[in-house]
Amino acid sequence: MRGHRLLAAAISPALSTAEWKEQMHAFRTHNCSALNARDVGQTVRLSGWIHRKRDHGGVLFVDLRDHYGITQIVADSDSPALALFESLRVESVVTIDGDVKARDAESVNPNLPTGEIEVFARSCTVQSSADELPMPVAGEQDYPEDIRLKYRYLDLRREQVHANMMLRS
Repeated sequence: MRGHRLLAAAISPALSTAEWKEQMHAFRTHNCSALNARDVGQTVRLSGWIHRKRDHGGVLFVDLRDHYGITQIVADSDSPALALFESLRVESVVTIDGDVKARDAESVNPNLPTGEIEVFARSCTVQSSADELPMPVAGEQDYPEDIRLKYRYLDLRREQVHANMMLRS
């Protein structure tokens, strides 16, 4: 522990050890539920699963999910990450570097903690690409119990199951 404090003080004496560790994390600066309107203008790094993809003709919207929540990522024709996002399947794990921007008033989503912002992707690194899934994680379709048990690792990622596990922990 002492070594971390000394190294943190040597790099930036204004940062506490916790702040230094958070800024120096290799995979993220924030989790997917931490960003809001106060963060507009910041450059961030997020990591998580691709939850959903929506293509709106030259603009691709990706919902990035981690243990804590969902953040909308935007890749337009100016983004070098667009081609990579288009080639990835849902449930691939990626790390995104991008800029936090405020959403237009009509596109704010009050149902999400991150509904006031979106992250414009400047770069994307694939941590793990996913194959075709035997059952989708997004959505709450009912599947027979034998399928859910066979693919339990996917079932545990579903929103309701994850919420139940968090409630019990």
